[in-house]
Amino acid sequence: MPLGSGGFEEAWPRIVRALASFTGSLDDAEEYAAEAVARAAAHERSGGPAIESYAAWCTSVAKRAWLDDARRRSVERRLAPELARPDADPVSDPVTDRIAMDADDLSAHVLEELDDRLALLFVACDEAISPASRMVLALRVVCGLTISEIAGHLGVQDTAAAARLTRAKRALSEARGAFHVPDTAERARRLPVVIACVSGMFTVAHRTVLDPADALADTGRQALSIADALVAAYPDDTEVRGLRAVIRLGLARRPGRVAADGTGLALDEVDRRRWDAGLLAAGLDDATLAARGDGRFALEAAIAGLHSGAPTFERTDWPRIVQLYGALEQRWPSPSVRVARLVATAQAQLATPAREPDALVEVERELTSLETHAPAYASRDASLALADLEWRTGRREHASARYRDLAEVVAVEPLRRFCLKRACLTLP
Repeated sequence: MPLGSGGFEEAWPRIVRALASFTGSLDDAEEYAAEAVARAAAHERSGGPAIESYAAWCTSVAKRAWLDDARRRSVERRLAPELARPDADPVSDPVTDRIAMDADDLSAHVLEELDDRLALLFVACDEAISPASRMVLALRVVCGLTISEIAGHLGVQDTAAAARLTRAKRALSEARGAFHVPDTAERARRLPVVIACVSGMFTVAHRTVLDPADALADTGRQALSIADALVAAYPDDTEVRGLRAVIRLGLARRPGRVAADGTGLALDEVDRRRWDAGLLAAGLDDATLAARGDGRFALEAAIAGLHSGAPTFERTDWPRIVQLYGALEQRWPSPSVRVARLVATAQAQLATPAREPDALVEVERELTSLETHAPAYASRDASLALADLEWRTGRREHASARYRDLAEVVAVEPLRRFCLKRACLTLP
């Protein structure tokens, strides 16, 4: 299975889980898995025989490398006190039975039915780690996000995210010792954080990869795959089903987010005929089941369902969306939710012939405050919302200036091109 075929995403969590069980250390598992992947790439570049099972090949290579290093360390520890003795007999200590056990033997009795990625997520979301550090560990080790992506999602500096990752690994090692996959009761306690991590993975994808070039870049689809595994494990949990509804509906609407020339589209410009009808129907089914609950993701699913079920932008039920965002803000008071509520409020006012000017003035005042004081991701959203509001209320000159400034700082290419278009600048 060549590296470019998408096999990496499927194989990586299997390799890491097997190695973590084998070595007893999540840190070692990551290190030796990365080494094995590098060797697999070199093997393919050199024209070696085809690798039939990427996961099995890398796991085997990594285990041998770890055993070699373990034997070397064992010899060094035993011989260190004797190094000054010229008559010392440098015979290697035998590898212990614990080390020599096969990874499959070690983990066969634990969570055979649980998806490898979920097993690692539940490990990463250990209560011994602070909530913020759990999120960083899970997003980095299991979801595969970069430190910069994680920092942007959490609204912190890269150095802070890296420090949290280091603290999380150290705390996990000190609290649990050898790698341990949690039992059913432990998993139930950790489930809310696991759900939030998968949501974070999809949020980063939804913000940064509007039109993925291939499967390797499609973090959104990878998040859906993990959400599918969560639903298989917890089919009646309304928050799990709400999470999958949000992801399914987001992916269903993704084909309409970018024009043929690579420019992002505003919501009222989207051709809804391009949306994935199958994913829409499946997502709405999940949202219907999730509606039995009132948690964060049940509410997010209801909001996504209203956006997805509207036949046109103009016929979107904005007043109901405003109500749902208000409930969500009480449940989960995030700056990004506040921005979204304000955007929906503005849209509801603009869609009403007898609009209330004071209401739009208040929306702008709150958005301006968020633009100044909110974390970077919410500040950018507030700036985009202000530019859009100015655009829709006829203040095109002010809007163009704001879009021009945004084009200088926006890193996502389709969104940058959208800002340039509205700023009336020539696109490259």
